[in-house]
Amino acid sequence: MHFRYPLILLLVTVVWGLTFPVLKVATGTLTGVEISALRFCIAALCMLPFVRGISAAAWRDGCWLGALALVSMAAQAYGLQFIASNRSAFLTSLNVLMVPLLGLLLGGRPGWLIFVAAALACLGIGMMSYDGESDLWADVATLLSALAYAVYTMGMSARARLHKAVQLASAQVLCMAALGVAWMLLDSGATRVLSLPALINLEVLLGLLFLGALASAATFFLQAVAQTHVSAEQAAIIYAMEPVFAALFAWIYLAEIMTPMAQAGALVVVFAVVLSQRPSTVKADGSDEPPNAYPPPK
Repeated sequence: MHFRYPLILLLVTVVWGLTFPVLKVATGTLTGVEISALRFCIAALCMLPFVRGISAAAWRDGCWLGALALVSMAAQAYGLQFIASNRSAFLTSLNVLMVPLLGLLLGGRPGWLIFVAAALACLGIGMMSYDGESDLWADVATLLSALAYAVYTMGMSARARLHKAVQLASAQVLCMAALGVAWMLLDSGATRVLSLPALINLEVLLGLLFLGALASAATFFLQAVAQTHVSAEQAAIIYAMEPVFAALFAWIYLAEIMTPMAQAGALVVVFAVVLSQRPSTVKADGSDEPPNAYPPPK
């Protein structure tokens, strides 16, 4: 496997880490559904030049993948209204374990090293993120976010190689924007939606632009490129770096401090990511590119 593809996913994860403090600020003004809808409207504008020529199959896969990602991000943003960003990062990153476990349910045979790396990643995230605070419904919503993203990660690895990356990313983003606007109108009501321009200050606007252009449009394209060559299990482990970067940016942006325990946990996560990149399956041609560990969805 070419290491540039895991590095691309690591770059995606750095961007995602920055979204936690940005989302935390935005939730002071907007609801989780509103943030998700607006960010994907911005992302859709970025992807409009690439819409022409998208195949029917890419629209189909993009819409169901986009729906999963939208549920995940809206649930995560809802939870961030009530719990600390580091707790949210820990709960969200439990998708690291959910991916290989779901793969088993689908008849896959992920290598044992993936389970060791996933367990180490969750241990490290727990050391780094546990703060003792809780909110039942916020925790449930964040766990739902993790489950939805685990299914999304598996679907992306199964379907990315079947489409051009820019077409799959564009289809996802446009479907998410349409679904997000409809959800926002149902959840907030037309009166609230019309009042949003007056509520959004410059800081929130800049945050939405970042979330839409970089953390959505750009990262969806990069994921579609990289996950053609990286298995869902390995991608999930790389995504476990998200709370490490979230803690770093929270320290820079929100003046949050990492304890010695949190720093030790971050090192465990880094080790787990490196461990996950050791090939556990060798193909017949002698290459170490990881296959999908589960059958693709029909």
